Amino acid sequence: MKKIKFFLIGLVPGLVIVFFVLNKKGVSCSGYLPNSRVIAETLSKNFKYSENFKTEMAALQINEKFVKDSIITAGKVDFDRSHAQKKPCPDYLISYPENNPRYEVTFEKCAEETQLLSIKKIK
Repeated sequence: MKKIKFFLIGLVPGLVIVFFVLNKKGVSCSGYLPNSRVIAETLSKNFKYSENFKTEMAALQINEKFVKDSIITAGKVDFDRSHAQKKPCPDYLISYPENNPRYEVTFEKCAEETQLLSIKKIK
């Protein structure tokens, strides 16, 4: 019982200190999930728009800023309909917004660039 008391006396203040130190640095665990990793890698590359994508964007009256800042940044990757292991460029499907999606974007994430292939309005 004495050992448990000493353990808790050290553990509780240690957790509080670590929590405040990491919180001030803006550390979060959300960046380790597959959805977050794919989106972060995609946003770090140069965007290249296919002719089909440009035509669909014009038809839907959507601009490149909305695609990058809203659809890709806040979208949810559908791994069931994506081909993440495809070589050399895996292709993904993102639904936006996460709840009741209205748009679907298909893109390939290559080593140097992201090729946006198609955008569809669902509802």
